[in-house]
Amino acid sequence: MKHGILSIFSSGHLGVVVFENKTNEQSSLGQQITKAFLTNQSEGLISLAAARVIDNWEPSLIYWRDFAVRYLDELSKLTHHDSLGFDIIPAPSKNELESILLDLPPMQGMEYCTIDILEKIWKELDLWVHEEVERLKIVIGEFLKKHVPIWHQIGRVCFHLAENKNNSEYPFAFLATYAPRLGKNSRVQYQPLREALQEYAGEQNKKALFQLLKPIHEASNSCAWVKRLLDSGDIYYPLAWTPQEAYKLLKSVPQLEDSGLLVRLPDWWKKRPRPKVQVLIGNKKRKSFGVDTLLDFKVDVALFGENLTKEELDYILSSENGLVSLRGQWVEVDRKRLEQALTQWKVVQDEVEEGGLSFVEGMRLLSGADRNLSAQDVFDDSEKNWSYVDAGNWLKEILSNLRQPSSICAKRVKLSNATLRPYQTIGVNWLHFLTQLGLGACLADDMGLGKTIQVIGLLLLLKNKQKAQPSILVLPASLLSNWKSELERFAPSLKPLYLHAAEMTKGDIDKISKNPKKIQEFDLVLTTYGMLLRQPWLQEQSWELIILDEAQAIKNPTARQTKAVKTLNGKARIALTGTPVENRLGDLWSLFDFLCPGLLGSASRFKGFIKSLEQNEHAQFTPLRKLVQPYILRRLKTDKSIINDLPDKTEVIRWCGLTKEQAKLYSQSVKQLSFALAKESGMKRRGLVLSYLMRFKQICNHPSQALGDGEYDYAKSGKFLRLREIC
Repeated sequence: MKHGILSIFSSGHLGVVVFENKTNEQSSLGQQITKAFLTNQSEGLISLAAARVIDNWEPSLIYWRDFAVRYLDELSKLTHHDSLGFDIIPAPSKNELESILLDLPPMQGMEYCTIDILEKIWKELDLWVHEEVERLKIVIGEFLKKHVPIWHQIGRVCFHLAENKNNSEYPFAFLATYAPRLGKNSRVQYQPLREALQEYAGEQNKKALFQLLKPIHEASNSCAWVKRLLDSGDIYYPLAWTPQEAYKLLKSVPQLEDSGLLVRLPDWWKKRPRPKVQVLIGNKKRKSFGVDTLLDFKVDVALFGENLTKEELDYILSSENGLVSLRGQWVEVDRKRLEQALTQWKVVQDEVEEGGLSFVEGMRLLSGADRNLSAQDVFDDSEKNWSYVDAGNWLKEILSNLRQPSSICAKRVKLSNATLRPYQTIGVNWLHFLTQLGLGACLADDMGLGKTIQVIGLLLLLKNKQKAQPSILVLPASLLSNWKSELERFAPSLKPLYLHAAEMTKGDIDKISKNPKKIQEFDLVLTTYGMLLRQPWLQEQSWELIILDEAQAIKNPTARQTKAVKTLNGKARIALTGTPVENRLGDLWSLFDFLCPGLLGSASRFKGFIKSLEQNEHAQFTPLRKLVQPYILRRLKTDKSIINDLPDKTEVIRWCGLTKEQAKLYSQSVKQLSFALAKESGMKRRGLVLSYLMRFKQICNHPSQALGDGEYDYAKSGKFLRLREIC
C-alpha cells in the first residue's frame, strides 16, 4: 500500500516522497492523492482540492490545498461552467504571491520555494486544466464535475425551495442564491443572489455577473414563472409561496437544470409522493394452486401502500391539481390521470369479477404487461405513474419462493455414493416446489453444474410420494447412456425403463406398446425425441412429470417432435437446457409453450407483444423478463458464490500449419472458385461461395475429408500432426 509525503524538490517541482505501509504518519497523503501527484503535479493539486480536510492533516497539506482552491475560485468566477473555452487564469500579483509565500508552513524542501516557483506552479496548473478540457472535448462544468464534483456548484445560481410550516396560507419559501466560494472543510457557502450585484459591481466584473445570471435568462425562455420573477426583480428576494407556486418550480426542474441552474428541493420530493391506484392480486389464500387457479382482484387508491379512506379520496379528487396536504405530508395530485387510471382498472375489475382472474393473466399484470398480452396501453403514462400492480400476501409468498429459491424450506435428499452440493439441494427443492404447484420449471444451469443429478434428486423425493404416476424423460439418443450410468450410480432404488432400440429389443418395445399399463411398474420412462414420434401411445398416458433434456430441441414450434412433446399429458413439466434463448425470442416462446402453455400467449400475439417492446423508446424488455424469470433457474460456473472449488477455465491456443498437400489443394480450390464466380451471378454466386467455404474448412481439417477418399493419413494434415504432439 503506497503513501507519500508532500515535498518541494530542488527543481521547484511539487511532488511526493513515496513510502510503503506507514499509515500512521500524520503528513501521509491518501493513496488516491499520492497516485495523482505521481501522475502529474497539477493533477495532484486538483485531487488535493477535491479532498475533505481531516483532523490529522499537516499544515503543509492544508496550505497547498488552499493554493489549489484559490485557483479553482478564480476559474469559477471568470467563466460560466458551460463555456466551451475560457481565458488564461492569471497568477496572483507579486505582492499577493509574496504574502502567500510567507504563509508557507515548515515542510520538506520548503527552502526551494520562491515567488517564481509559486507563479510557475500556478501557470502549470492553469495549462494542465486547459489541456485536459481540450483533450476530453468537454466544457468547464463537466471538467469540474469529473475532477472536483463539489466545485461544480461554485459560481452557479441555485434555486432553493423549502417548507414554511409556520404559515398555512404560504407554506413554502423560495430563495435564489449563488455560491461564490468554497468554505472550510469543503462546504459550499450559499449567499442571496442580490449580494452578487454588489460583489460584481464595477466595469471589470460585468462579464462575471453576466455569466452568473445567464442561466436565469435562459430558464426564463422556457419557464414563464421565472420570467415574471426576473422582470419584477423579485428573484433577488426571499419569497413566500403557495402550494401551486411551489408546484410550478417542482415541475420545471428539468428545464431549470438544462439551463445550467442548480435546484435544491425538500427531500420528500425525491420519493414523488402521490396517491396511486393499487391493484392487489391473489390476496386470499386458495386451497390449491396451479395454472388453472383463479385469483382475487381488488382495486383501491393508496398512499405508500396504505389504502385511503373514502373521505380522503373525495378530498383529493375535489382539490386543485398540484400539491395537496394529506396525512401530514405534501403529495402530488393530478386528478385527471388518477381518475383515468382508476376508471381503467375498475373496468378490468368488473370484467373479472364474475369468474375471477386467471393465473396467467395475473402473472402478466404483475410483470407490467397487459393481461391479454396485447401491445395496447403497455406503457401508458397514467398506468405507470398513477397506478401499480402488486401481489397479495398469499401470492407474494409463493412468488418470493419462486424468485428466491434459497428461501424454500429444504427437504433432505439422499443419493447413493454422493452428497448434493448446497446449490444443487436448492435446485432440487426449487424444482419440487414448482412441480408440486403444477407449474413448469426450466433448469438452465451451466453445463457441469449437475442438472442431471438435481433431477434424479427430485425423482427420489417423488418416489416417496404415494400414488405417484411414473415420469417420462425425453432426451437425445446420445445422452441415454449417460443418464443410465448416473441413475445406476446415484439412485439404484429408482426403477427406470429405457424405451429405445439401443436398450430394448423391438419385441419388448412392441409388448409394452400393446400393454401400456406395464409402465406403472416403473418410476421413470426414458425415451428419445425420435421414439416419441414412433410410439404415439406415450402421448395417451398420464405422467407425474414430463422432463425434457436438451430442451432446445423443441425451439422450432412447427417441427413434428415439438408438437409431439407438447401433447404429452402430465401434472408438471421440466425443461433442462443451458440456452433458453439460442438465436431469437421465438425460441423462448416455444419453450414456454411447453412449460406454461398460454403464459406468453399465441405465437402471433407474442410477436406483437415483442414488437411493442422493441418500438418503445428505451426498448424496455422488463415485462418479458419479469414474466418468465420465476420459472427459470440459471446458475453459472463462474459464480464463486455457487461453486468455488472449480479451477478457472484455461485456454491455450495451439496454431496448426497446413501441410504441402493441404496448401496445394487449398490453392487449387481458390482458383476454381475464382473461375466459377466469373460465370455466375445473383443467388447462384452466393451459393457457390457458401459451398466453397465449407470445402476450405474440410481441407484445413484433412484433405481426405474434402476428397472423400477415406485415406486420412495423419501426416497429410497439420491438425492431425498438432493433435498428435499435444497428446
